[in-house]
Formats: sequence, structure tokens, C-alpha cells
Amino acid sequence: MKVLLFLCTGNYYRSRYAEEMFNLLAPVECPGWTAVSRGIAVDLGANNVGPIAGATVKALEKRGMNFNLQHARLPLQLEIADLESAYHIVALKYAEHFPLMKDRFPSWLSTTDPSRIEYWNVHDIDGMTPEQALPLIEGQLRGLMGRLCGELG
Repeated sequence: MKVLLFLCTGNYYRSRYAEEMFNLLAPVECPGWTAVSRGIAVDLGANNVGPIAGATVKALEKRGMNFNLQHARLPLQLEIADLESAYHIVALKYAEHFPLMKDRFPSWLSTTDPSRIEYWNVHDIDGMTPEQALPLIEGQLRGLMGRLCGELG
């Protein structure tokens, strides 16, 4: 099974949605792949309440996923092992996540082919509402699945 790693800052909203949606769609659209997600700087999400953003849960339920909030895991901090074990990596916003990667994982970045991380441009709630961001993530996911299963798979 090939692992796709989604990255965002706090592993609370965008990357969690991408992970859950990918895993919901992958058995049919991209078999042989599974997604995980991590936060590059989980410590910056001090104002996050609960294990996952409410907007993420609502959007997943709207798309037919029976998401059990009581069994939801807490956000997970990115570690070098996560980066090394991923077959493909997607960070949700270049302007936000590349500087965090440079700051927190400089040795990994300096010894890794830059194309190992694909950067999207999905803003956090400070620049885009969930009603705008989550469909954008879903659209990006579908394109990614086509590429992963058609070109890399």
C-alpha cells in the first residue's frame, strides 16, 4: 500500500479533510493507496477545540461519511519518519507550509528532492471559508487521484 501524506499547520482542518476524503474515495478511484495527515506545527493550534474542526466533520457527513467524533484522533505532529515513509506528500498551502518546513525540518528539506512535496494553495479560515476551501480540496484530490493512479500507480 502506497502512503500519501497530507500536511497542514495544525492537522485539525484542511489536512484532516483531505485525508478522510481521500480514504473514502480511494478504494474505487485509487486502489492501492492510503492517506494519512500530520501537522507541521501542531503547537500553533492552541485555539483548536476538540480533535478535529467542526466544519470538517460537517462536510464529511454531508458527503456521506459516517464520521464518529467520539472516536476521532487528536491532531498528530509531523515527524521525520512520516516524511520518509510517504510515497507522495501534499502540503495544503505553499506560502504557509514551505516556511514551516524550512524552519522545523531543514535537514530533511536540504537532503530531499523538492518535488517530493506538492504544494496546493488552499487557505486556512483566515483567507477562505470552509464552504470555499473544502470543495477546493476535494477538486484537487480528484486531480491528484488521477495522477497517482494513472502516472505513478
